[in-house]
Amino acid sequence: MTKPVCVVTGVGPGNGLSLSKKFAAEGYQVAMLARSQERLDDYQGQISGSRGYPTDVGDPEAVRKTFASIRKDLGPVSVLLHNAGSGAFHDFQSITTDDFETSWRVNCLGLLSCGQEAASDMIDAGAGSIIVTGATASLRGGAITAGFAPAKAAQRSLAQSMAKSLGPKGIHVALVIVDGVIDIPNTRAFFKDKSDDFFLKAEAIADTVFHLVQQDRSAWTFELDVRPFGEKW
Repeated sequence: MTKPVCVVTGVGPGNGLSLSKKFAAEGYQVAMLARSQERLDDYQGQISGSRGYPTDVGDPEAVRKTFASIRKDLGPVSVLLHNAGSGAFHDFQSITTDDFETSWRVNCLGLLSCGQEAASDMIDAGAGSIIVTGATASLRGGAITAGFAPAKAAQRSLAQSMAKSLGPKGIHVALVIVDGVIDIPNTRAFFKDKSDDFFLKAEAIADTVFHLVQQDRSAWTFELDVRPFGEKW
């Protein structure tokens, strides 16, 4: 029996890598999308059952070509984990129009392009899951998130529209709002004075995402937030 296909966008050393490892361990063929071929080659060597596809998800034509390759190589898509994210952290007067547009392209246009491609397979199958990695910035803007919050808010609204459109067709769309700092070497170096309890473990987030994909359709979650137990919110 052919293994189901899971596409993970924005595969990097945090959530993307952990999501890829989790779903591969659970029996999925994992298509990993990122802009860096070198990074993907490294991860493909680490994860049995995975394959890397260098892609800029902010480019709809690149997305179309990548999904065509995934279908040819692995088969139709059963799960899409849209983890790709981009944001320039500046205030309203400092943000450039290029940075603003790039953030929107990756977070929102990327979800539209990847979601349309994946949903076409899922509609044919009458089942599937699209899980989006969101952020607290999708709920409120901050002084230095003028280039990030609008893109994440648009992403959240798009995910709601997708859920309402695709749910009746058997496709589960959910948004995971990540509230905290992911535990990776770069963030550890930046927050040197913080204890282990300050950080979110990417592996734990991956477990939560996998749970969403396994939910019974009689009790689907749309929006779920995850944060360290000591986080103030």
